[in-house]
Amino acid sequence: CKELGIKTVAVHSQVDRDLMHVRLADESVCIGPNSATESYLNIPAIISAAEVTDSVGIHPGYGF
Repeated sequence: CKELGIKTVAVHSQVDRDLMHVRLADESVCIGPNSATESYLNIPAIISAAEVTDSVGIHPGYGF
C-alpha cells in the first residue's frame, strides 16, 4: 500500500494496540475491549472505524 500511495488503517482491540499491524499502519482505530466478540466481530464498530477514517475498502480478515 505504501508503495502505491494508499493510506492504511488498522483496527484493533484494546489489548492489541501495540501489535505490528497497528504500529505499521498510517492510522489506527480501537474498536473495542479485549474480547473478539466485542471488538473484531463487532460489525458496527468496524463500519464506524471505516467511516471516521474515510476508508474506501475493508479487508475481511481471517481466523473467525
